[in-house]
Amino acid sequence: MTTHNHRARRREALRGLSGEVSGACGDLGTLLPYVIAAVGLGVLAPRPVFLGFAAGYLLVALLYRLPIAVQPMKALGAVILTGGLGASETAWAGALIGLILLLLAATPRLTAVARGLPQSVVTGLQAGLGLMLMSMALRLMAEGWAIAVPALAVLGLSWAWPRGPWALLVVAAGLLLGTPDAPPGLPLPPADDGVSAGAVATGVIAQLPLTLLNAVVVAAAVTHSLYPQRDATVSPRRLAASSGLLNLALAPLGAMPMCHGAGGIAAHHRFGARGPGAPLLMAAACALAALLGPGVMAWLAAVPAPVIGALLAFAAAELMLGRRLVDARPDCRPVIGVTAVATLLGGAVIGLAAGLAVERLRLLIRRRRAPRSAGERH
Repeated sequence: MTTHNHRARRREALRGLSGEVSGACGDLGTLLPYVIAAVGLGVLAPRPVFLGFAAGYLLVALLYRLPIAVQPMKALGAVILTGGLGASETAWAGALIGLILLLLAATPRLTAVARGLPQSVVTGLQAGLGLMLMSMALRLMAEGWAIAVPALAVLGLSWAWPRGPWALLVVAAGLLLGTPDAPPGLPLPPADDGVSAGAVATGVIAQLPLTLLNAVVVAAAVTHSLYPQRDATVSPRRLAASSGLLNLALAPLGAMPMCHGAGGIAAHHRFGARGPGAPLLMAAACALAALLGPGVMAWLAAVPAPVIGALLAFAAAELMLGRRLVDARPDCRPVIGVTAVATLLGGAVIGLAAGLAVERLRLLIRRRRAPRSAGERH
């Protein structure tokens, strides 16, 4: 009996380790495109970018002891990649967002706002962000369905064995398929031409609402749905504080502005991560990438776009098809649908406004029907 118990514990430990390793790779579909593009275009240098993500994942492993994602800020990343921000302006924008997040985390009002948001609206925002990720995934996979379909098939095995090393296998196969003969040279970050206050303000205004919604409110909701026993550990105020600290401390040193994306949390969980192992592995991998410097970019850039798209597609599905969507009341589903579509078409701020308007309409209809129903009963 003792031998049997020992073997069972060993198998469980191996399954747990496999899940942490695979789950650590689960959010690469979000991380890689922004990092490769920002470094490859010469806006940011690889070492401080990877050291920033290493520090971020180490922080969440120690603070939360859960696979909380550390992602590039998407809206700010889009402004960077379209030429709207240089290196110094990126540092200023990241630091200002970090300061604002720390100030908001210092007041209980942030938690009150988060709790005051209707669950149907939060679920719709979550689904809409999942749709945005899915649209990006489809564009990436369309570059080579012959690669994307096998990758999706391997990742689909996670439904049968959630803690198998499926994401790791797909990333490893992508590296083997696309490994270049020699690391290409990358451009150095451009010379600093000064800071434009207007450009910094544009970056902050574009990113801050998305961070507050996706990386604070929705991220907390996703974490609570996946790890209900850890509600007290992962709150909106703590997520805002850790995001703020990372950006205020590291963006001025050349790190890419970072946040805790809801999609990344779902992706780590989907591929088997359940504890601090996955963020610790990501911290180690990012630290190694920082040591390798520009040479590692050749390997990352060689991962085929359809492979990244397949990873992103599973993260999107996990985000869209949450338990709260399945359990939603029938009269709440139109609110969820409108919020999701508005988020897909106009972004998180438009989605929030549309969702709150439809939720208010739902409550008005429900109040008008209530007296009629009471009269019918009498």
